[in-house]
Amino acid sequence: MRPGPLNLITDIAGIKVGHAVDENLRSGVSVIVPDKPAVIAASSLGGGPGTRETDALKPETLVSHADAVVLAGGSVYGLDAASGVTAAMGSEGRGFPTGAPKPSPIVPAAILFDMANGGDKDWGDTPPYHALGREAYEWRQSSFTLGNQGAGYGAQAGQLKGGLGSASVWHNGGVKVGALVAVNPLGSVVDEKGRFWAQPYALADAGAAEFGLPGLIGEIPNATAHPLAASKLAAAMGNTSIGAVAVAADLTVAEATRLAIMAQDGLARAIRPVHTPFDGDTIFVLATGTEKLADADEARPLALAELGALAADCVTRAVARGVFEAQCLGTAQSYRARFGG
Repeated sequence: MRPGPLNLITDIAGIKVGHAVDENLRSGVSVIVPDKPAVIAASSLGGGPGTRETDALKPETLVSHADAVVLAGGSVYGLDAASGVTAAMGSEGRGFPTGAPKPSPIVPAAILFDMANGGDKDWGDTPPYHALGREAYEWRQSSFTLGNQGAGYGAQAGQLKGGLGSASVWHNGGVKVGALVAVNPLGSVVDEKGRFWAQPYALADAGAAEFGLPGLIGEIPNATAHPLAASKLAAAMGNTSIGAVAVAADLTVAEATRLAIMAQDGLARAIRPVHTPFDGDTIFVLATGTEKLADADEARPLALAELGALAADCVTRAVARGVFEAQCLGTAQSYRARFGG
């Protein structure tokens, strides 16, 4: 296994990502846009999720495809970013056909809490996230930077600066999975020496093992400390990691739902503790359908299990990359400022 050409979610053909940030606000928005509507599913395992349209993604509902997925800061106000994306896509004629003059774009969303990071949130009665959503949609492209970017701009991961991370995996001749995560958990992503919990999952072909200090590469993190030792427990309401996984496989909604559940294990490998009462951890899955999951129906469950394992590992790596690439912001110290590298 090795990373895709960009080691980003956009290594999945037909996927573009856009970002918008407001440095004064210390917040931002990311949007994942497939070239064509993609089969969509979601899994929310945190105790305090903030989401939009996830009920419409269940296998028993009418809608099976989505036009975009939005990840945003801003707590509940950030959900309005999806309205900006919806308006932009509707004006282009993209969306679920209803017989009305405009279609209805399906744009699920999830938010994280970055309201207490020192940015200027005094926006009066006009939150900026609608405009940020539209800006992110218009910016979409294949290549982008990580860390203080998009939905991860104002994030904090435990006691370190959080950020936006992405990763992909190339397996058996082609890119199979891409992940994008805005990393803002209550829990910590490293042990007391700065070793990422995700370190064993780093791919050697992605540069210096993707993340972490050269002297720590190959070392196994030490989990003997109290599980809340490096968390941000003092600000327990300011959390949540949100993300998306993209695959080329021709998944059904039920299969995509199982993949989303398996992908959540990637958060558990990278964050300690995770899925707490104070986190709203949510993972979306977008399946473009350009490749067969398996040649025969009886082979699909095993192929899905393999894809889910790859997705979880990809999410794990994306979490660590988001923190490793982040820069100091306000009082939030970056990984490199604290541990070097």
